[in-house]
Amino acid sequence: MLSKIFVHADGGSRKNPGPAAIGILILDEERNKLESYKECIGNATNNVAEYKALLKALQLAAKHTRKEVHIFMDSELIINQMNGIYKIKSPELFELFQQVKDYERTFTKVVYNHVPRENKFQAMADRLVNEAMQ
Repeated sequence: MLSKIFVHADGGSRKNPGPAAIGILILDEERNKLESYKECIGNATNNVAEYKALLKALQLAAKHTRKEVHIFMDSELIINQMNGIYKIKSPELFELFQQVKDYERTFTKVVYNHVPRENKFQAMADRLVNEAMQ
């Protein structure tokens, strides 16, 4: 088990709501790929897809560490909600937020970071989303 991993997660939908998918890239401290994951999740809004990507990312991360997880996403909304900066008005998003918060207890530390979509690892996660939607 590693002491620290880096996870890039992305979710998206073709319409809002519409066909949706998630993509996840898990890296070690040297940014070597440990795992990648993509899945169609049915119909969802973009924000629901982002939360489902985050939840799945934490589940996959648990296979590699129970210590420190650094999550990177290009969704400013999700990152700011997870960091307590934005309030959550949607009951559906609040339920997903609670599931993520419950799963955080698996780890010693979870850090949420916003990155631009152009970040090379975030672009890889985005590509996984698009591949899953094909």
